[in-house]
Amino acid sequence: MKKIVSTSAIPTLLCRLAVGFIFLSEGLQKYILPEEAGTGRFAKIGFSDPAFWAYFTGSFEIFCGILILIGFLTRIAAVPLLVIMITAFITTKIPILSDKGFWPFAHEYRTDFAMTLLLIFLLINGGGKHSVDIKSADEFE
Repeated sequence: MKKIVSTSAIPTLLCRLAVGFIFLSEGLQKYILPEEAGTGRFAKIGFSDPAFWAYFTGSFEIFCGILILIGFLTRIAAVPLLVIMITAFITTKIPILSDKGFWPFAHEYRTDFAMTLLLIFLLINGGGKHSVDIKSADEFE
């Protein structure tokens, strides 16, 4: 019996969709909701020049999120997003661990942890079968 959709390509596609939509959404929120997700949040965390860093980060989240969604330059797009995740861990999650303990930290870090692992997966495996990366590579053969 012939398979309609190859199941081996689906996990990578699902990872790309989760990562891409979440980062796209988070980046847009830095512009749409500046006090809650953008400049105000960066000021609360303690960044100098919070407006610059909020919009700088938001721009990378939007741009790299779109690249990952379509599967174009997936591995390269994962790198700045990993830097964002590491920065978020250091600036927002470590203080929770030191101030409130492990369980509040584990609760707050759950999404960041999942996103970091998904980014590492995409960095290692690339965009997968259903991506612009694969279609571009096929043209060179």
